[in-house]
Amino acid sequence: QVQLVESGGGLVQNGGSLRLSCTPSGRTFRSYIMAWFRQAPGKERMFVATIWGGGITYYADSVKGRFTISRDNAKNTVYLQMNGLKPEDTAVYYCAADVSYRRNYADASSYDYWGQGTQVTVSS
Repeated sequence: QVQLVESGGGLVQNGGSLRLSCTPSGRTFRSYIMAWFRQAPGKERMFVATIWGGGITYYADSVKGRFTISRDNAKNTVYLQMNGLKPEDTAVYYCAADVSYRRNYADASSYDYWGQGTQVTVSS
């Protein structure tokens, strides 16, 4: 089964930046719908950003203008550049892959594979 591995999380000050990486193994993800979700303790996983073929991207309103999702096909890696981080961004961030092209990108149930998550903590 394919595995997704996230990295790049950590503790950052209010207004700081982090870059998350998602490195899948077992298969390539060049043509798949990839996304980032986040989940705070006791809350549901919420959509953050997604990237489709052709460079099409969509973002949650809460991160629009601050976060950027991108992919490097040569490295088979998906990134989430997070700038202007706020305490409310604190959560475990998960990489997800929709290999079935369900295309309902904001719904967590649309995704077939998930990473283990990486913690992002923003201090005020």
